[in-house]
Amino acid sequence: MKKILLIPIFFFAWLLSHGQENEKSTEPDTTRMNIGKTEIIFVNHENESSATEDSEETIDTLDASPSEEEQNENEAHWAGLDLGFNMLLNNQNTTNFGGHDYWQNDPAKSINFNLNLLEHKFSIYKNYVGITTGLGFGFTQIGFKNNYILQSTKDSLFAVSDTMVNYSKNKLRAAYFQVPLLLEFCSSADDDKNFYLAAGVVGGVRMTSRTKQIGKEVGSGKEFELINKGTYALNPFKLDAAVRLGYENWGVFASYSLLPVFDTKMTDEIHPFVFGLSYNF
Repeated sequence: MKKILLIPIFFFAWLLSHGQENEKSTEPDTTRMNIGKTEIIFVNHENESSATEDSEETIDTLDASPSEEEQNENEAHWAGLDLGFNMLLNNQNTTNFGGHDYWQNDPAKSINFNLNLLEHKFSIYKNYVGITTGLGFGFTQIGFKNNYILQSTKDSLFAVSDTMVNYSKNKLRAAYFQVPLLLEFCSSADDDKNFYLAAGVVGGVRMTSRTKQIGKEVGSGKEFELINKGTYALNPFKLDAAVRLGYENWGVFASYSLLPVFDTKMTDEIHPFVFGLSYNF
């Protein structure tokens, strides 16, 4: 009779040991039963093996992450900051403007700053050769000498010397939206140990322009600051021949304006030459 009663008891215990199979646990299921002075233990190792499989799957996923070389496969060298100086040249690439010597700017006060935000490199051969493009903003500043101030009429742009003031700052500023198209060569697929050379063109559209003068009046010594917005016969578009050279994140750059910076119908043909340092993000 006791043996007959043990059959449903064992069956009920078996159901309890499998009733928790839908619960996630890293420990094996254990069921204990006392019959008189006898203790019976049921152990279910199914969850333990499942946890091991999940752990193995996690390890496989981590192993599938891209290597450093794969991450740097198409590293471009455009996004970052450029800081340089510009010099105004005539159509013969000299600083001699004849009787219009007001175009002989002061390079130390003529600063170019580029904020290059986006970049993408189309690979031709891995990371070694590719076409780089992107988006950025260029800020140009031309510092004038000898108290010259710009004057514009309907059909001409020129400058006159102001003898009534002494300027500490006398600048023409312009901001451009820029897009590069550069053929880039790299010495290594690893950007941390990489020399690069990029050459091509940078196109731009002028967004805003203005002049700024700060100085003192002769005699009274009264200080003043004048800011005047205007186009000042600036070409609405720009196209620069550009070259960039460097190692890792640091480099140098230079550009030459293929399009005259001013409307040639209103003033001399002037081509800015820019050079400076760059830092890539």
